[in-house]
Amino acid sequence: MFTGIVEELGEVTAVEDLGDSSRFRLRGPVVTAGARHGDSIAVNGVCLTVVEHEGEEFTADVMAETLKRSSLGALAAGSRVNLERPTAVGGRLGGHIVQGHVDGTGTVLARTPSENWEIVRISLPAELARYVVEKGSITVDGVSLTVVEAGSDYFTISLIPTTLALTTLGLKQPGEPVNLEVDVIAKYVERLLSHGGAAGGDR
Repeated sequence: MFTGIVEELGEVTAVEDLGDSSRFRLRGPVVTAGARHGDSIAVNGVCLTVVEHEGEEFTADVMAETLKRSSLGALAAGSRVNLERPTAVGGRLGGHIVQGHVDGTGTVLARTPSENWEIVRISLPAELARYVVEKGSITVDGVSLTVVEAGSDYFTISLIPTTLALTTLGLKQPGEPVNLEVDVIAKYVERLLSHGGAAGGDR
């Protein structure tokens, strides 16, 4: 489990096409400290497994399905990425519960700068709109954020200077894709209500 609090802005150093998958090599001195084979690291909100670790770099295999359903397929050597290790048991839940399972992608529609923050408008897939509410939580490229405005096909977020400086959201321009993960609690509530709230299914 992750919290959506990005630990560092890393970099893709290489992408190897394996046919039905790709192998990414990424640099991140913070998240690789103590990393081992089999560990999980969220890359732009996608939970990936460490295959190899050497120095400040690690490699991870990304299956075709993940490339199709996320924005990772658009990454290339030199791309900046948000990196986060799983939260430790008993650690602080600084953002919200993030699984690292991307629900879909959106597109940056507009950026409106202000004196001390920036409002970003992002497109919202129709199948995810019901889970996004004003003042609710959403994960964008692995960053835990609060929804400012929730439309039928878009939402807006407000980014403070720290988020702009330390995550990819300070770099994303209109037309670029972002990974979206909605609040898992909303999905569980929907599931329970669709079954009449009966515990354990039909009884």
